[in-house]
Amino acid sequence: MTEYISIAALNQYAYCSHRCWRMFCIGEFTDNQYTIEGTSLHDRVHTTGEGNREETWQVTAIWLKSEKYQLIGKSDLIELENGEWIPVEYKRGNKGEWDNDELQVCAQALCLEEMTGKVIKNGYVYYAQTHQRKLVEISDELRRETINTIADVTRLIETGAMPKAVYSPRCRGCSLYEQCLPKLAEKVSKYCEVG
Repeated sequence: MTEYISIAALNQYAYCSHRCWRMFCIGEFTDNQYTIEGTSLHDRVHTTGEGNREETWQVTAIWLKSEKYQLIGKSDLIELENGEWIPVEYKRGNKGEWDNDELQVCAQALCLEEMTGKVIKNGYVYYAQTHQRKLVEISDELRRETINTIADVTRLIETGAMPKAVYSPRCRGCSLYEQCLPKLAEKVSKYCEVG
């Protein structure tokens, strides 16, 4: 059986399966402007602590774990408001263009549900650049997508099979672009088909 899967791996896989493979199967990672800014943000958030903000109890940097889904990861912020547990994931930029952040919040909710015995209805993604929260409804559809992604990442890690590098607009900000060179891989693949 696979060891626990990092909740962050789900985010990476939903962003790009090839990037996830590079990071979590072969341990390859390179920083760029975006990853450094993200690390700096998380360093500030990941100081363990708790307190109240008006009527909301907040705790930062606690570990979340699910035996059922074999998930583990450190939360940015968990809130308890009117008996409702709410995961809050911090991201460096503006509102996300992709759905991988919502998937990460849902994975945190799955862990929280198992740890607390309570159903998690909502979470948030907090975007540091705009200082705004985006509501994430933990819907049945998002739950299914998250559970399917957990299965995909489990297979990826168990088999170690490299997914094809495919160029998309997401590649523009990727810190591993130089290692994967998706446009070159695409050209070589086309050349091989012709030849």
